[in-house]
Amino acid sequence: MTLPFNTQVNDGIAEMVFNHPPVNAFNSEGWLAIAAELNRLGEDDAVRAIIIAAEGKGFCAGVDIKELATNPSMITRVNKGNYDTFKAIHRNSKPVIVAVHGFVLGGGIGISGAADIVVASECATFAVPEVDRGAMGGGAHLQRLFPVQKVRYMYFTGEPIDAQEAYRLGAIEKVVPRDQLLDAARDIAAKIAAKSPRMVQLAKESLNGIEDGNLEDKYRWEQGFTQEAYADPDSQEAKDAFVEKRDAKF
Repeated sequence: MTLPFNTQVNDGIAEMVFNHPPVNAFNSEGWLAIAAELNRLGEDDAVRAIIIAAEGKGFCAGVDIKELATNPSMITRVNKGNYDTFKAIHRNSKPVIVAVHGFVLGGGIGISGAADIVVASECATFAVPEVDRGAMGGGAHLQRLFPVQKVRYMYFTGEPIDAQEAYRLGAIEKVVPRDQLLDAARDIAAKIAAKSPRMVQLAKESLNGIEDGNLEDKYRWEQGFTQEAYADPDSQEAKDAFVEKRDAKF
């Protein structure tokens, strides 16, 4: 399998860059590979901070709907890949900085919501089109980024918000031009990498522990509804309509 990302480590900073055209949408194997690599980086003593970024038109379009449209039973394995990836970020012993551009959809929201710090390019937009794809999931991580009512508006309508609105709502540390995005993430990572690795590790663990509720348990709750959604005929119609580029008929 060709990995859907490239990874390098320099001066204590690991960079995982998604590179899976056309839209950085990953199948089940891709998600599981991302999770495994993030866990590996977290266990590497040479790594003090992790950056996740992307090449192409947008950061991440989530799961590969075509895989699920062809074989709906794959939802269980896709769910595991998503769960493992988001947990590998949130529970990683190293701080994770996500640098987003273009579209941040579905699983891209999960990655951003699980991260410690998010920086965005001016062109970034955030959305959860799950309802329109016959799926569920991402609400727990979206609610880690945005207020409850904003989350529900975004979830029910599928409408995106832009980087400036995300910044206004407090989800984004910095909004920069596209060509300055990776440098902005590297500047933050360098500040973290210069500190005591043990103190930073303890800080992250302690901050995770004082969050409101358990993020992984919340996402597991959502995934039960994802499984239920995929058993409904409306879900198959939504996926078929997306793949066939037509309006769904409910």
